[in-house]
Amino acid sequence: MWQIHSRPEIFQRRDDWSPMNLTDYFQSVYVINLPQRRDRRREMARQLRKIGLGFRSPGVRLFEAVRPKGPQGFPSIGARGAFLSHLRVLKDASGQNLQRILILEDDVNFVPEFSERIGAVQGELKCNDWSVFYGGYVIPAGLDSKGREGLIQAEPSLGIQTAHFIGLRGQAIQEAVGYLEAMLTRPEGDPLGGPMHVDGAYTWFRHAFPHMLTLLASPQLGYQRSSRSDISTPRWFDSVPGVRQATACLRQLGNRTLT
Repeated sequence: MWQIHSRPEIFQRRDDWSPMNLTDYFQSVYVINLPQRRDRRREMARQLRKIGLGFRSPGVRLFEAVRPKGPQGFPSIGARGAFLSHLRVLKDASGQNLQRILILEDDVNFVPEFSERIGAVQGELKCNDWSVFYGGYVIPAGLDSKGREGLIQAEPSLGIQTAHFIGLRGQAIQEAVGYLEAMLTRPEGDPLGGPMHVDGAYTWFRHAFPHMLTLLASPQLGYQRSSRSDISTPRWFDSVPGVRQATACLRQLGNRTLT
């Protein structure tokens, strides 16, 4: 395991873990998807098949995303929808008293080496009292994790972008519910944290609970595939009929070339 600090420490990692899939460790794997995004659902089904899972696999749940009518203080309608979707997942997990959950957004691609590496990653998770786990992420360039293998311990203040592959454990699930609900009650720009993109909300949450251990997989286990965004304002080529379909086909070709 590694740490991302001003002076990183190197931890010895084990290489003798048996192969596992996600549901061998995580009690529930939530896949967030808007019902109208059938394109993403098809691609996500293909990604799950690559790692030996599917939407009907025990422990895998296709979770309907929220599509609100207005932004109500958030940067966009999509940003509010993503925030509310993650919050609903967390509330669902808390209500079932689940202790280890993984949240996947429907634009995640698993890396080609996923099946060979997931056993070691989950084995290390079992040996650590972690609270938040990122299988995919974007971190400041000066803290690049390339060349490091195992788990990286992130400082509570480290800004981590994207929430397409995030896990929570134990008390962090319940605490995150309360923290995100409180954000909804505050105005935009509130110094205690108001409406914002959900990845920013998780960063604020981690900063507010510095005793909770955050771990990052290195190398990453998944990344965001190129697709039409539901969060940002659509670009012209995602709005014009005909051009939109052609753009989607090109994206699919590019994504499959990478995987």
